[in-house]
Amino acid sequence: MGASLRMINKLKKIPIYFQFIQNMGFRYVFYRISHEFEKRSGLLKSRHPQNPPLKYFISWEEWRENQKGFFFDQREDFSSHEQPNTELKDRFEKIKKGIFRFFFHQELDLGLNYNWVTHPLTGKVFSNQKHWSEVPDFDPALGDIKYLWEKSRFTFIHDVIRYDLSSGEDHSLWVKNEIESWITSNPINSGPNWRCSQEISLRIFNWSFALNFYRNSPHFNEEFWIKVQHVVYWSLHHVYQHIDFSRIAVRNNHAISETLFLTVSELLFPFIPETKKWADQGRRWFEEEIDYQIYEDGTFLQFSTNYQRVVVQLLTFGITLTEIHQKPFSVSVYKKAYDCLNFLFTCQVKENGFLPNYGANDGALFFQLSEQHFRDYRPQLNSLHKILTGKFLYEKAATSEWDWFGKKLSKCKAELPTLSWKNGAFSFPFGGYYIIREIESLTFIRCGSHIDRPQQADNLHIDIWINGKNVLLDSGTYKYNCEKELKENFEGTVGHNTVSIEKKSQMLKGSRFIWFYWTQCLKAAIFEKEEYWEFEGKISAFRFLFGNCIHNRNVIKKKGVNHWRVKDTILNVPKNTEAYQIWNSENLDELQIQTDFRDFSKYEKGYFSEHYGEYKEVNRLYIPFKTPEIETSFFYKFK
Repeated sequence: MGASLRMINKLKKIPIYFQFIQNMGFRYVFYRISHEFEKRSGLLKSRHPQNPPLKYFISWEEWRENQKGFFFDQREDFSSHEQPNTELKDRFEKIKKGIFRFFFHQELDLGLNYNWVTHPLTGKVFSNQKHWSEVPDFDPALGDIKYLWEKSRFTFIHDVIRYDLSSGEDHSLWVKNEIESWITSNPINSGPNWRCSQEISLRIFNWSFALNFYRNSPHFNEEFWIKVQHVVYWSLHHVYQHIDFSRIAVRNNHAISETLFLTVSELLFPFIPETKKWADQGRRWFEEEIDYQIYEDGTFLQFSTNYQRVVVQLLTFGITLTEIHQKPFSVSVYKKAYDCLNFLFTCQVKENGFLPNYGANDGALFFQLSEQHFRDYRPQLNSLHKILTGKFLYEKAATSEWDWFGKKLSKCKAELPTLSWKNGAFSFPFGGYYIIREIESLTFIRCGSHIDRPQQADNLHIDIWINGKNVLLDSGTYKYNCEKELKENFEGTVGHNTVSIEKKSQMLKGSRFIWFYWTQCLKAAIFEKEEYWEFEGKISAFRFLFGNCIHNRNVIKKKGVNHWRVKDTILNVPKNTEAYQIWNSENLDELQIQTDFRDFSKYEKGYFSEHYGEYKEVNRLYIPFKTPEIETSFFYKFK
């Protein structure tokens, strides 16, 4: 009997296996199988050797005198373009004491002699002797590995060099000691900080800022440079040898970061002979990734506003550097960059530069070159707009980021038209976003199909902003590696302003980043009427519960009035199936709510994460209804 039950359970899983192959494709499946074989056979270790021979190409004096291919050549190129800033000074003083800002918000005391492999929260020590392929990246006993990687990105270098520039002080010795400490604690291809090729790429990008800024420092010497160029070579070697993992198994911003790293290797490190080959291949791959990952309407395959900003910064970095060296990318890259910029600008809240906290958000901002709030996208959009059009996008927004990128760039190949604020309705059907902009409000609606892997079960989510305030919000992300209940709150349907059946998600959750039975858009359109805007969307969802379930959402937004009417209809489910409209807000008392269902006064506890690794409680309103439909109106009470 037991054997029969086990056989039945195995047979039940067969449709899931087919789902997985259908969703991810044979290319992905075959690669994962071959990658596993490489790990177990030792081929991966042979391609990424530990304790490799020293690589030395050029002396420090030769590099210092001749290699001037970065955004700026040296500290002396700058007049102090930043006034001494209290927040920057305080943050710098904490950094010197071993207190670092994680994910641009959470402060953690690592101490003065941090070994780079101890988890800041759990205190567990990762081995720095194991080959990187043997280091687990999702071990609950060790802790979320992103906390280990955060300092090793060296994003904090930007705070130090910006502080030195504004104060006139020199902390090049401190920066040198931090880099040398990392090199000592992280032997080539050993330990957790060699596990992710994107982290490797970002680290060298950020070291490049320090190497050029402190070029004339007496502390940056030959002994130091011998160590650095050895790590640079093996970092590039690692990324090149493992690039298929990002281009096939991951295929998101990781692939863009890594192919860009290879592309600019011949510009930043031309003394390494292999960079000619690596750069040629990297450029082809980078252009392919940009063309594939940024859809025709400028939306992005990761369905995340923050990850799309990551791409904006990488495009700014890459386009500027290649323009300086007169080796521009293809026309397609410039077009996709412009379309990407246009989408984010259309979704932006004018009052504070924020965007909806939509999609996966791991706190990434690779180059912190301004003092704006982490969620303020203006510095990054401003820089890319300046490159592509020759003009700044915002009249009063800080331009300090562009002051670092734009030292040598006089004119760009693209010369595209400038963008400007416009009100009205905007459709981005390839990614599946529909926006209504008015003077006081922004309405953001998600209704799309998935040809690429979804991160969250959030189709037909609606975000509402009034006078810069997020009235109906997306719950955010919190952590990728956390308890199941919390993960469901942030990734699942309950964390979004849409409809749940039986309080389940629209898709069936698999392991880690995998979903089954992807939701798909069946219809979506937005119309302008004389007195209101109307959105009509229809998706296929909950197919793991009911094979042909349809969710239809109609949204009416009255013109010039902070009033929304949302009508949801669930079709092709058994009569009287229990469903719920879900609404997340920091303060639902600000809204006057009217619905077909009267007794909804009891709010439940929900969670909201604005920064990775942190969350707080918010109001979550479940409005129950027996299918097929419910209609709810929201009126904002305050001015």
